[in-house]
Amino acid sequence: MGAIQRLLIANRGEIACRVIRSAKAMGVTTIAVYSDADAGAPHVKLADEAVHIGPAPVNESYLVIDGIIEAAKAARADAVHPGYGFLSERAPFAEACAKAGIVFVGPSAAAIEAMGDKAGSKRLMIEAGVPCVPGYQGADQSDERFMAAAEEIGFPLMVKASAGGGGKGMRLVEKKKDLKAALSTARSEALSAFGSDELILERAIIRPRHVEIQVMGDRHGTVLHLGERDCSVQRRHQKVLEEAPSPVMTEALRAAMGEAAVKAAQAVDYVGAGTVEFLLGEDGAFYFLEMNTRLQVEHPVTEEVTGLDLVALQLRVAEGAPIGFGQENVTLSGHAIEARLYAEDPAQDFLPSSGGVALWAPPSGEGVRVDDGVETGGEISPFYDPMVAKIIAKGATREEARRRLVRALRSSALIGPATNRDFLIDALERESFAEGRATTAFIAEEYGDAGFAPQPQKLDLALAALLQTAEARSRAQSEALAVSSELMDWASAGELRDVHFYQDGEELRRVDILTLGGGRYRAEID
Repeated sequence: MGAIQRLLIANRGEIACRVIRSAKAMGVTTIAVYSDADAGAPHVKLADEAVHIGPAPVNESYLVIDGIIEAAKAARADAVHPGYGFLSERAPFAEACAKAGIVFVGPSAAAIEAMGDKAGSKRLMIEAGVPCVPGYQGADQSDERFMAAAEEIGFPLMVKASAGGGGKGMRLVEKKKDLKAALSTARSEALSAFGSDELILERAIIRPRHVEIQVMGDRHGTVLHLGERDCSVQRRHQKVLEEAPSPVMTEALRAAMGEAAVKAAQAVDYVGAGTVEFLLGEDGAFYFLEMNTRLQVEHPVTEEVTGLDLVALQLRVAEGAPIGFGQENVTLSGHAIEARLYAEDPAQDFLPSSGGVALWAPPSGEGVRVDDGVETGGEISPFYDPMVAKIIAKGATREEARRRLVRALRSSALIGPATNRDFLIDALERESFAEGRATTAFIAEEYGDAGFAPQPQKLDLALAALLQTAEARSRAQSEALAVSSELMDWASAGELRDVHFYQDGEELRRVDILTLGGGRYRAEID
């Protein structure tokens, strides 16, 4: 195929920045694409060149296949990296790249199509000898056939959109009487989200772990696995915390899951980076869930424990080079945990938030990595996914990685839209997570219907009151005719006391700021 000289990244945000960095390190010229909303975005500034692709809505810019192909041709790109999301798992996009003579950094369109259909991929996996959850994935989509299949499978069971992902078109059904309503709702949701109302049934595995295996294949017939990631902490089927290795993994289980993942990839002649996802039961049995035919959001934790650059590997494989090492050379060292920092308000049922970023102060420190796509003075757009950064911590042990991640989150700050930072800290400090016992039921069990509303700490209240005091005095001085700055924070009566009140839920909190002189203050709370 030859070396990639000019790479267009058909994505935005942190993943576009991530791909650009690795490509630049390999000496590849990078080309960003951007919508009207992203004209000044970090990925545009970071790339060597940039091409405008349309208005802010995704269906008028980032999801327009012809527009991306035109941009690639205009920029003389010889390869396109799709990142994740958007067009990354669209077989027609891979086909369009091939037709235009542009290298698609990913698997073939046939592999994407085969694994993109839950029913078809499950049938394929059963043929390949990959363990699958008992279920129904037949062509007969009548309610009568589903009812009969459900009797054979048993309850509880899951109704899933065959073409779906991200929890859309998915329903847990615990009793037979609820199945028809679940089928109707799932069909409607699946048709709206994916353009297909085909469904499958699967036995519900109660309190499983979500464990996925990273695979990499080349054009020479080699497929390897690069260990596992535990992504059990999820909210509405969206991952929140991810780690490598899994806290419950054994060498024997890793070998068995790795072998199954390689079989799955080989069944579709897989080339590039992909992830085979499994449900791991409490009894140690595991079942194929789906295959993501792209780079995953959580790939950094695998990079941290293997020492590999997965984007660089993707590009080399896309050029036609062999992977360059064998399964025996893949070793895992230490432990890494990733937290997804979202612009969303946990106190408002995690409603996405948007707006200007007055300050983005990412954390740093030993073992801390930040993959971000936001900057001070920038904007978090309402048009796109609200994830602003991934914060990753590595340690020699899981506990060291966990502590480092908590510290990193505490020392980060995004001033502007609300974020889930405090929720992430709280989740990481829950006993069940700290002890490695979290399953996919973690958030439901730990937070229930109450959700999460961060409680202001005493230091938060003290700092807020002090800032208000300082701002009021500064404003008063600027409005005075002649007050020396030397007289600020001084009073003939001796003690200066400012009183502030804050509403904390149903409670009214009082904070007194006492000025002690010499730039020293005391806060008295309640």
